[in-house]
Amino acid sequence: MNNTYIFEYLDENDFRKKERSVRKYNMLAYKKLTFTYYAELRKGKFLGVEVNKNDKDKTISYELQLPTDELFKKVHGPIVLHYTVYTEKKIILLTNITPEGILDEGHRAELSTYKGVMISKTNPEKDMFKINLLNMLGK
Repeated sequence: MNNTYIFEYLDENDFRKKERSVRKYNMLAYKKLTFTYYAELRKGKFLGVEVNKNDKDKTISYELQLPTDELFKKVHGPIVLHYTVYTEKKIILLTNITPEGILDEGHRAELSTYKGVMISKTNPEKDMFKINLLNMLGK
């Protein structure tokens, strides 16, 4: 049991908002995150790409890309979980889920979708143009 890691948050409220937004707009990514990835991380199996290593603090930062629709990726970018592992303390610090802008906006207001992709209320014309352009080009 002492091989298990504990989750802590950089900003739990902000992180949970983004997590709920992922749940609302991409259930597959949310299920993978909560039922598969979190379980693996707790066991000490660090998933994703190592982006930073700090030998002084004994930390390793990772980015884990969640399952995301190709069209969504091209319009808003991939959904990525950012976390830091404190190897000596057996702590995983969940820092962020990106893309922040659309996930925050999705939490604040009910966003409409166009061809299966979330449309921002701040600039819907731009998002719809991107989607139409990508569909014309064959994604």
